[in-house]
Amino acid sequence: MTENEMAPKMRRMVVQSFRCLRLRLLPVVGGMVLCLSSGLGCGSGSGGAGATAGTSGTAGSTGGGASAGRGGTTGAAGTGQAGTGTDGGSTGSAGTSGAAGSGGSAASGGAGTSGVAGSGGSAGTTGAAGQGGRGGAAGAGIAGAAGGRGGGSAGSTGGRAGGGAGGGQAGATAPVLVTSGPNAYWNTQGTAMVTTGAADLTVDENTKYQRWEGFGGTFNEMGWDALSVIGAAETTNALKLLFDARDGANFVYGRLPVGASDYAMSWYTLAETANDYAMANFSIARDREKLIPYIKAALQVRSDIHLWASPWIPPPWMKDSGGNMKSDAQTQGAYALYLAKFVEEYGKEGLKIEAIHPQNEPGYAQVKWTQTLFINFFKTYLGPTFAQRNVAAEIWCGTMSHPNDGIWATALSNDAAALMYVKGFGLQWNLQTTVATLAPKGRVWQTEHKCGNYDFTAPYWDISRYDPNKAQNDHLYGEESWQLIRDWMVAGVNAYSAWNMVLDTVGKSLANWPQNALLVVDRSAKKLIVTPAYYTFRHFSQYIAPGATRINISGSMDAVAFKNPDGSIVTEVYNKGTTAKTTTVAIGSVSYRFDVPAHGWATLRTSP
Repeated sequence: MTENEMAPKMRRMVVQSFRCLRLRLLPVVGGMVLCLSSGLGCGSGSGGAGATAGTSGTAGSTGGGASAGRGGTTGAAGTGQAGTGTDGGSTGSAGTSGAAGSGGSAASGGAGTSGVAGSGGSAGTTGAAGQGGRGGAAGAGIAGAAGGRGGGSAGSTGGRAGGGAGGGQAGATAPVLVTSGPNAYWNTQGTAMVTTGAADLTVDENTKYQRWEGFGGTFNEMGWDALSVIGAAETTNALKLLFDARDGANFVYGRLPVGASDYAMSWYTLAETANDYAMANFSIARDREKLIPYIKAALQVRSDIHLWASPWIPPPWMKDSGGNMKSDAQTQGAYALYLAKFVEEYGKEGLKIEAIHPQNEPGYAQVKWTQTLFINFFKTYLGPTFAQRNVAAEIWCGTMSHPNDGIWATALSNDAAALMYVKGFGLQWNLQTTVATLAPKGRVWQTEHKCGNYDFTAPYWDISRYDPNKAQNDHLYGEESWQLIRDWMVAGVNAYSAWNMVLDTVGKSLANWPQNALLVVDRSAKKLIVTPAYYTFRHFSQYIAPGATRINISGSMDAVAFKNPDGSIVTEVYNKGTTAKTTTVAIGSVSYRFDVPAHGWATLRTSP
């Protein structure tokens, strides 16, 4: 085909491109992105044909990749028709590129068919990569074929990528929509249509609330023990599901116990020798068996996990016969040293403990504290000991759970001598209403997600569903989890921690309470199971970035919104109804319409 014969075909392709008004799904890594098209430049450019043979001419160059039309869907890459002249045809013309697309992925420049090189002729270079709109995927030129006979050199690769990397034409990045419902989790096939008319939800990015720091979960011995039955490859897969930023839940925090939690294989502390006030026999040898390998395996997936810790129990000799924490200075000083040594010894393992919460749930713990003793421990022993030993870990008032714990935390926040050592407050379970009181005094984290399967009344829970033999890990717990996360976010916390990230399907604690987890292992089948609650967490944690700011959303209590540091807006919506619900969300001057599954939830991310 000659260049004159090509011209009518190119005009038809341009006309075709104006008919492309629609929403397309374009695949991206980790999900599907909706490409907003406005109907220009859908055609693909073709390369010109080579001239008739001449002596020692160069082979025909490949055609340039067609770039996406402005606002249109991505133009297909033009495949350059190489010159076919014998012994050195002249260079064929590159295909015509469409204008850059608004949010389109850049098309790859196709590799041209090399002409037969003349004597000394070189093979054609590839065409330039198509330009993408801002946020479009980069078009990659394909390397030219090696020269033919006569010693021709290989063609060079195509031009620089379009879009952000290559300075492509700016345009709106398409929205991301992910939905989950019963037996249909992490669905990326839905569409978010730009629409007009009344909105069900209105996002107001000018009304701002708390800064977000991220999500995390808890390392416990039983979790690693469960993972041990599925092999190394599946264990790595499980940890990627939790910590990987692209293909997982993007957890950035990791909680661990100081000594045993109720999900250790058995109860233990790190200083079992009675009256060892100097901590001469302090040892983390037990932790090296399961807990430390668990943490280090996670760090292989994500190297910057922020670790923090809390003890469930002190060494037994620090309690009196009634289970009360001893109040004498020698014991109190030894307990402060116990926590300092924990940070120091983990540091020798290459594990940086960034924060210590000195007692898990004081009001429910096996060891009994009083409010006065608890506050005095911070200001008289723990704070000064960390300062004297140059322990870099922060001290937090946590982890508080019992209603009385909220009173203690509030009293500590009003004690200047104690507060000078405290960087923040860890709250869980019953203390949502305490967040607003403490937030002006320091950061506030939600430190333990409710575990489900309660033998008592609780929000979003039907007590008749309690099972003393096995955790449910069902869809209803996924719905409960969505609402709990929403409640704490609205209350004003800066971070949110899951409880057990991994357990087996039974999930019993040392107290024989079967509790849920995000991932569970079927020991008999040696199989990893991803629970609905995992997807609940991932909807939030993968898309709401550390450093985001919660912003106002009106129209329903079943929605929250955040603005990420990159300017993208993340809207989370829950539908407790029995049928799918079409929802319209207004964000700035644009409204988006999409469906939320029955008893399901959706994440919409839009970019400026």
